[in-house]
Amino acid sequence: MEHPFNRHNEQSELFSQLWKLQDGQRTRLIEEYQKRSEAAFAPKTLKHYRMILRLFSAWCEQKGYSAIPPISPTIVAEWVDDMGGKLATTTIETRLWGLAELHRSQFLPSPTTHRIVELAVKSVKRKYGSVSKQASPLGKKEVLDTIDKLGNSRIELRDKALLWIATDSWCRASEICNFRVKDLQRQEDGSSLLFILRSKTDQNGVGAYAFLSSKGTKAVIDWIDEAGLKSDHPILTKSQAGGSKTPLDPATISRIIRRRTGRNDVSAHSTRVGGVQDAFRLGCDLSSIMVAGRWTSPEMPARYARRLTASQSAAAKVSRAFLEDQE
Repeated sequence: MEHPFNRHNEQSELFSQLWKLQDGQRTRLIEEYQKRSEAAFAPKTLKHYRMILRLFSAWCEQKGYSAIPPISPTIVAEWVDDMGGKLATTTIETRLWGLAELHRSQFLPSPTTHRIVELAVKSVKRKYGSVSKQASPLGKKEVLDTIDKLGNSRIELRDKALLWIATDSWCRASEICNFRVKDLQRQEDGSSLLFILRSKTDQNGVGAYAFLSSKGTKAVIDWIDEAGLKSDHPILTKSQAGGSKTPLDPATISRIIRRRTGRNDVSAHSTRVGGVQDAFRLGCDLSSIMVAGRWTSPEMPARYARRLTASQSAAAKVSRAFLEDQE
């Protein structure tokens, strides 16, 4: 009788075979993995991965442990305990991914899948909760009010274009930064489509489109003309005349939005959250909201609107109906 397929057993067998390789063969295999991972992962992912390793190494040094793999599951579980209550559980899980990738790069079994580590994560979630912090919403009305206050100086034209793209497209900060002039595709009604070559949920570059209104299109064209941008130039770049035509980074996008709105609690993600909430208020169905924000599952848009949908729930409608009958 054949044994059923067991991925864990298969991986254990693979690691056992790799351990038997001569040192030279293992070294070449590890070097090959590193070279291929550099090509496979996005630069931002690699930067984040290296940051995780630095943080873990610093923690190990403080505790008197070795950060060289293989790392004991008990040490990893202690690290999880130490992060509990200080970091969101999603951040903890991301850092565990970094340790898992470190072991994969050395062709070693990952300690992060050990039951001791799983129990440590479960314990942190139970003790501190697993709610992730959500960006404060920035709705369309507030963004339009902010745009109306801007003049026509060079920097104000750039910031108008930025605010229109953010509020119309519901794009992530990384997507906003990556837009180039050639990605603006004009439509007959005066609006445009912005071509998104690559995104957080589309690492392989299948591509997608985001909407830009006619007024938003005009603001972007005004800025392109003012800055003398060409087809391959990023749309959102430095505002200084003669400045290098390099794209703004996500942190700069957030700083501009905070400065223009006068709110310290918002970020580049706030227009995405605010857009979802505006859509729910207008009665848009979830499927159209998912298309607009390019979500593949309803989880995130539903999370963005959970406080709003509570006041629009059946319980809220029943309560209002009976209270109106009593008046």
